Amino acid sequence: MSRRAWLWWLGLTVPAAAGYPLLPGGSLVAGLCFEGVGAVACLVMAVAIVKVRPPSRAMWWLLLAGNALSVAGDTIYDYLLNVEHVDAYPSMADVVYLASYPLTLAGLAILIRERTRGRDRIGLLDAAILATALALPVWVFVIRPLAAADHAGLGDQLVSLAYPVLDVLLIATTARLVMSSGARRLSPAYVLMVVAQATRLPADVLFSAADLGGIDFSWLDGGWILTYLLTTAAILHPSALRPDEPGPRRDDGTLSTPRLTVLAGASLLAPAVLAIQGLRNPAAIDWRAVAVGSAMLFLLVVARMKLLLDRVHRQARQLASLAHLDGLTGVPNRRSWDEALARELTRARRSGVPLVVGLLDLDFFKAFNDTYGHQAGDLLLKEAAAAWRGQLREPDVLARYGGEEFGVVISGRPAEEALAVVSRLRTRTPRGQTFSAGLAQWDGQETADELVRRADEALYRAKAAGRDRVLLSKDVTLAG
Repeated sequence: MSRRAWLWWLGLTVPAAAGYPLLPGGSLVAGLCFEGVGAVACLVMAVAIVKVRPPSRAMWWLLLAGNALSVAGDTIYDYLLNVEHVDAYPSMADVVYLASYPLTLAGLAILIRERTRGRDRIGLLDAAILATALALPVWVFVIRPLAAADHAGLGDQLVSLAYPVLDVLLIATTARLVMSSGARRLSPAYVLMVVAQATRLPADVLFSAADLGGIDFSWLDGGWILTYLLTTAAILHPSALRPDEPGPRRDDGTLSTPRLTVLAGASLLAPAVLAIQGLRNPAAIDWRAVAVGSAMLFLLVVARMKLLLDRVHRQARQLASLAHLDGLTGVPNRRSWDEALARELTRARRSGVPLVVGLLDLDFFKAFNDTYGHQAGDLLLKEAAAAWRGQLREPDVLARYGGEEFGVVISGRPAEEALAVVSRLRTRTPRGQTFSAGLAQWDGQETADELVRRADEALYRAKAAGRDRVLLSKDVTLAG
């Protein structure tokens, strides 16, 4: 298939379809033109499926079968009307028409399943809001009046009701297509299929409404013609090879302005239906349907807001976590270090338990970076942080103080035990590297800054003494 085949197809067929309304409505010529366009579209679609061999062939064959049955129903109807001169209702044409719905719905269901992979809860909820809102006026103005109208028999009544009921299912499915696309990349083939169904829905619903009011509905044929042409254009487009491919995951729960506008408009349909009924006939207001529809819409919107709030809370927790962790090593950052030290000082002041603060500095880190590169230096920092953290107790805090320098807060152990702990960390330093460290035990009076300053002085002395050692702030005691 040519990459421009879909453009050629639309360029040749849409002008011909646009001239269809100029033909005498209900005539044999109009019928032959209408069914001819549909039959050619189905034929081209079948050839394209065989030649292109898209991955979701079952979906395309089901959509083709749905369109083909719809064309067959039109053909039978025109034959009975213009050849047999029988205007029977219901007839075999209606049986074929109705059989096309399940096939189309099944094809669209495959598209939805492959596109969402069960991950799009927000899209599903938005589709439920839209479908509920659109189904309410169909019920009030079409289904309920049809159920109450005079019918020639049970078959007449069932067929009359089957059309709008199946249309409601098609509305729900199309709403799912539209709303699921809000969190996914849109392929042209997907857009064409969505628009194809969107052009069919007004024709279907207005057909039932026009039939109810005894109005000529031949002008609605344009909607079905567009459905045939656009579905065929979708399979001819190069993106038909993967129209159901999920795009980048963006299930963030956000409400874009267009989507919010659609949902707001959908929520207003229930009061709009109530207003229209009240203006037409205040005594005939279908308050039960409007009440149920309004309640469902309210609950669905509340559920939508719940999903949005859950996402906001998750993001807030993630941001709070990121704000307290070092992005490279994954250990607490300087901010967390300050908070942990203040917290432990308060606890030590209240309980009297010993508290030791230490500063660790990787030896000759700049030389390591210059020799092996910055990526290796970053890896050393990550591996060292992980190795040291594994040797500390849960209450102890290891944080990245800055650059290649780390801080530790060891609570509940006196200086000598803390010295042994940090000395053990020295032996776990990866890649054959070493560190120098200075420790200071809180004297019960000094501030956090004074305590850290004493640890920093001990670290400076450890470096001056030859590195690769741990010193206490009071006694210049060499460890190792």
